[in-house]
Amino acid sequence: MLELSEPPDWRGTSILIELAPSILAADFAHLADNVLAAIKGGATIVHVDVMDGHFVPNITIGSPIVKWLRPVTDATFDVHLMIENADRYVPDFAAAGANWISVHQEACVHLHRTLELISQHGCKPGVVINPATPVDTLTEVLDMVNVVLVMSVNPGFGGQKFIRSSLHKIAQLAKIRHERKLNFRIEVDGGVALETVADVVRAGAELLVAGSAVFDGHDITANARNLLKAAQAAAPEAKHAGTVRA
Repeated sequence: MLELSEPPDWRGTSILIELAPSILAADFAHLADNVLAAIKGGATIVHVDVMDGHFVPNITIGSPIVKWLRPVTDATFDVHLMIENADRYVPDFAAAGANWISVHQEACVHLHRTLELISQHGCKPGVVINPATPVDTLTEVLDMVNVVLVMSVNPGFGGQKFIRSSLHKIAQLAKIRHERKLNFRIEVDGGVALETVADVVRAGAELLVAGSAVFDGHDITANARNLLKAAQAAAPEAKHAGTVRA
């Protein structure tokens, strides 16, 4: 169970919980079908993990995957750039059909400029912090982002164990958002599964990135539905995403 010294106060708040399956864990031979199966189970966001082999020790996919998937669904495309020189690739992902683009605080020399660039290309900007990065490093940009993504594993590979200290960072962000009357949403990525999702939601996260928990096994739709149901049950006044889109 989650134990926080100052847990979020949900009273009077209607929380929109949304599931964002990470296609990194999907079967790329049947990618479109996998994505549609997750959406059938209630997912409303498609999370696209982009890695360059420099900022993180892995290489994944580029903007063509977004372009090819875009005609398949009108779900929100949430592009997570785990790369160096993000400014160079923002235009490509925006043109391919991304709705949200998030960049790492640790990878951006001029973070404010990069977030402005994302907005200028018609996408909603997000900022990401790694497990060892304090929330305080985001103080100056929280008023300009749509999403703050808390990494609950070290970025680079799927299937890692959830880092429980991330719960306190989520709760800290929820408190700051309330105190400063800001509008960013809180997203979490890494180790989100049936065993952890309730604690994540209780801490204050509302956008849930899940890879293996959705795409492993034979019934992607049931996996997504069960994970979303568990998440919504953990937020006392949670509402369904329905057809909400960016």
